[in-house]
Amino acid sequence: MTKVVHVAAAAIYLDDGRLLISRRPAHLHQGGLLEFPGGKLESDETPQQALIRELEEELGIIPKQFEPLIRIPYDYPDKRVLLDVWRVTAFDGKPEGREGQQLYRLDIDGLEPAAFPAANRPIIAALQLPQLYLITPELPTEILLQRLASALDTGVGLVQLRANHLDDGAYLELADQVLPVCHRRGARLLLNRHPSMLAEVEADGVHLNSRLLEELQATGLPVLQNKWFGASCHNAQQLRLAQQLGLDYALLSPVCATETHPDAQPLGWTAFESLVAPMQIPVYGLGGLSRGHLPQVLSHGGQGVAGIGAFIHRAV
Repeated sequence: MTKVVHVAAAAIYLDDGRLLISRRPAHLHQGGLLEFPGGKLESDETPQQALIRELEEELGIIPKQFEPLIRIPYDYPDKRVLLDVWRVTAFDGKPEGREGQQLYRLDIDGLEPAAFPAANRPIIAALQLPQLYLITPELPTEILLQRLASALDTGVGLVQLRANHLDDGAYLELADQVLPVCHRRGARLLLNRHPSMLAEVEADGVHLNSRLLEELQATGLPVLQNKWFGASCHNAQQLRLAQQLGLDYALLSPVCATETHPDAQPLGWTAFESLVAPMQIPVYGLGGLSRGHLPQVLSHGGQGVAGIGAFIHRAV
């Protein structure tokens, strides 16, 4: 059995919002590539203890505020690794390359996956995706736009325009109105339609329902630059399919009981964590969750909270 190399790594935020990134020395495994600072756990360490020790040894800093970002199991030809990645938002000390490594200050949205080891690339997606994901309810257009703007002003960064009650023509009209509301507030808009609709509106990507996810298993995703793709998943098979198709994220539901789907059996937190654990893409929790569940989602390996009622009132 191949031994798993357990690594604690850090996405370190600097005062200007950029990330502190290092370059691997040429003589090491994956040498010359950029990386998120960190290192292997010692036999008696927790990931948090290893994170603190490694950052002090490598960079001369002591993390003071950090939270889980993503856990990534990854098989290289010559080794198997488990990356335990943490978002570090405050630290003591001035960073320096204590092991001779070069350090860089890079914008999150400018990170190039090809410049990092393959196992690091899901970290970039997790950093570029927000923690709060809104799915639109069925509301009159004027009310929807007002409530959407209010939700975006409170930190929501990703919006799925669901609107299953509309035909394609009406849906496109609504998307044209929702898009500027999102972009003015720095949020991305995803269409809940076939990817071909991206030719009709300048949205930021597409969210696939489970039916479309399975249909695209045969044809694959279209190759589109700078577009995000995600899918609704309810079990391990659908999660694996989302990963095989190269999607950027998945929604996993229902985590808890919901009023809208009272007959659906909730996964619960233990099952949610076990389903997320083998994945190499960010996974949001959906179903019966509120903003207040964010720490719980993160601690169980999730990317963040997705929902409708968590962020916007459904009633007219």
